[in-house]
This record gives sequence, structure tokens and C-alpha cells, in this order.
Amino acid sequence: MEESCPALDNLNELRQFVHLALCEQNDFEPGAFQFSERILVRGGRPVGLFFCLHGPRSVKLTAIWDADQNTIIFYSSTGERRSKARLGRRLPLVPSAA
Repeated sequence: MEESCPALDNLNELRQFVHLALCEQNDFEPGAFQFSERILVRGGRPVGLFFCLHGPRSVKLTAIWDADQNTIIFYSSTGERRSKARLGRRLPLVPSAA
């Protein structure tokens, strides 16, 4: 169930990879639905990112990037774990300027 993902150089490439993966898993047109993210904090320290693709009819597809483990876990709209991808290199977790 774990797969490797292409070499990603920055957080923008990570966002694009997650967005496209969520769209592909569910046969959604990339860019057709809102895509959001939040920084995950543990003990006052940022430890990852939570991604959400807001699909049709209130469907929400999610993924979590665990910066410490350097993995992305993808979830279905029911919250069931669908797949896991390991990043090739570690990315720095820097808050995005939104």
C-alpha cells in the first residue's frame, strides 16, 4: 500500500502532488474544486500539513503530510486510509504566505 512519490523540491510541488493524487484517486478534474490546507501543530511545533479537496455534494477528500516521518497518507471521503506515499527527500515545513 506504500508507494514512493517523485522527488519534490518544495512545498508548492508537494501541494500539487497531493492535489493531483486526490483528483486521480476519485476521477475529479484537477482545479475544478476548492483545495485547502492547514498546518498541523504538536507541542507548539509545526509537524505537518493537512490537505482537503472539497468535492461535489459536500465530499471531502483528505491527505496528511507527516513532516517527521516524511510520508503522505491519503484518505477516502469516509475517512478510510487509501494509500501512503514516502517522499524521496525531506522538505522544510515553512508556513505558507496566504
